[in-house]
Amino acid sequence: MAGVSATILGCEGPRLSPDEARFFSEAQPWGFILFARNIEDPTQLLALTSDLRAALGRDAPILIDQEGGRVQRMRPPHWRQWRPALDQMAQAGPLRAARAMRLRARLIAHELRSVGIDVNCMPLADVARDTTHPILKNRLYGTEPDTVIGAGRAVAEGLLAGGVLPVLKHLPGYGLGEVDSHLTLPRVTAPLEELRRVDFAAFRPLCDLPLGMTAHIVYDALGDELPATLSPDMIRLIREDLGFQGALMTDDLSMGALPGPIGERAARARAAGCDLILHCNGERPEMEQVVARSGTLSGLPLQRADAALALRHAPAPLDIEAAEADLADLLDGEVYG
Repeated sequence: MAGVSATILGCEGPRLSPDEARFFSEAQPWGFILFARNIEDPTQLLALTSDLRAALGRDAPILIDQEGGRVQRMRPPHWRQWRPALDQMAQAGPLRAARAMRLRARLIAHELRSVGIDVNCMPLADVARDTTHPILKNRLYGTEPDTVIGAGRAVAEGLLAGGVLPVLKHLPGYGLGEVDSHLTLPRVTAPLEELRRVDFAAFRPLCDLPLGMTAHIVYDALGDELPATLSPDMIRLIREDLGFQGALMTDDLSMGALPGPIGERAARARAAGCDLILHCNGERPEMEQVVARSGTLSGLPLQRADAALALRHAPAPLDIEAAEADLADLLDGEVYG
């Protein structure tokens, strides 16, 4: 993987143009991420994922946010429409919730692998509060760390069984965020004791997962004015206090929570300790700056990225009808959104 850029990039539309293919061939991002703008139907999507890998000349990872609920890029009529995770957790109840989430993740993985996608940006280990911003809240799994941990582990297991790598997000916790980090920087005033007891506690048992994503968020209790994505102290906390040793990617670099020009954001995130820089909007001038300032993968970041990819495998056998029936039974028939 020598010479591979420490970036994950988006593409412009549902088909890869020759010009885009040349750019990606030269830039050599570690992987790609897809959005609704890239998706029409299964035949088109499989062709796009194949063309993206062909442009790089290797089996690059292709990511997506297919959580279910509001955040799912693949939708009906070609794919299932899932209920928001928090709603499904409540419907299943405490004794059945984790198994229901595992089945949901396994069925999602089946849909993803069928179109060439092998990384899904979940589970979310953020702990929901009454004040959690609506952009995030119903995507979460619960209001107590133990509930979140159980569901998060079940989601990861379901994805891995389906041959899809999970991405743990948003490290080290966005549940106390009261504003939308797509637009502005969330600032948390909670004491360190609460962060350790609730937010950080939900992430620690899941920090063995191969990939993780940072939160664009500031914690006043830690005395740092920088969002976690750009903060060496916060990345150190993620690595040493929480114990995350997988490949760590940023949340989308073009979000409004981060200060400065896009290239500077990339350089600062890598200097802070992020292994991979995620840039999602597919805009060429921004991507060129991000690639130029992100550098290439080497040393520990390369080892972590390689270790994550080594966990990709063919899906385990799945009886789709039986899985759907099992999930419906756990949810009293209220499975889809």
